[in-house]
Amino acid sequence: MQALARKQELFNVLHEVEDRLAFLPELFAEEEADIADLQTEVSSLERALAYVRQRQYFQGPYDTSHAFIFVQAGAGGADAQDFADMLFQMYLTYLRDRPELKADVVEYSPGNEAGIKRALISVQGEYAYGTLKVERGVHRLVRVSPFNAQGQRHTSFAIVQVLPEIESLEEQDIKINSNDLQIDTFRSSGPGGQSVNTTDSAVRITHEPTGLVATSQTERSQLQNREIALRILRSKLWQKHQEERSKEQEELTEQVSVSWGNHIRSYVLDPYQLVKDQRSDYQTNQVYDILKEGKLDELIASVLASKTRNSS
Repeated sequence: MQALARKQELFNVLHEVEDRLAFLPELFAEEEADIADLQTEVSSLERALAYVRQRQYFQGPYDTSHAFIFVQAGAGGADAQDFADMLFQMYLTYLRDRPELKADVVEYSPGNEAGIKRALISVQGEYAYGTLKVERGVHRLVRVSPFNAQGQRHTSFAIVQVLPEIESLEEQDIKINSNDLQIDTFRSSGPGGQSVNTTDSAVRITHEPTGLVATSQTERSQLQNREIALRILRSKLWQKHQEERSKEQEELTEQVSVSWGNHIRSYVLDPYQLVKDQRSDYQTNQVYDILKEGKLDELIASVLASKTRNSS
């Protein structure tokens, strides 16, 4: 029924666009037509068609699911930790401007000198995974290092992993036995207010058969953190299960390679400014619009379109 409702929504949008397009020539033919009103109407139609096109990209079984975004510093020391924090803030800014998606910081581990070692964002909303899955991969930053006394250029890396939130593992034949879980509580080390940091509210769950670990430390309640950690663990178990399945599932798992030559996107701040995605060849010199303002829509759309073309 949910799938039918989504198809019905797209049909209604297209039907409305068709009616408005049929009426558009009459608007242009009016002698007293206001140019600003016509431009507004055309822009509105373009947005409606872009919405429909993007929804057509979401054909995967989990594309409508909520998502988890993991950001982790890679090679590059303090620069990499600072870069990981830049990506973390970029995603939060991007999600803040999208009212249909709700972002919560689940884990935040500060770096030794700057930035973060790793962070985890929970994203609630329809098509969260379908939209954000293209961010999965190794990201590369080139700039004059603020941590280098000689002012030399430095290349650093961060890893982004995106997983769908799995409501149930029964359909995947994956069972979580409570006896296989080691549950530890500890004091939160991340931001979250005074009462969070003075109680043992943080939870770490280790799935002993696989060694997978899930942590949540930003909620005030230990029970809330435990539930979030279990949600994360389910997603990690799903990913591991997908990795063990046949090659027909490769599009879902698409492994993040720690081979830095395989980065998916470069952000160059010096000697010139450029963001380039290696998969879609999309590029722009508006680096700060992307890193600081979180303007990722065109980048994400370009990769989704590229993947659709390559699979057809």
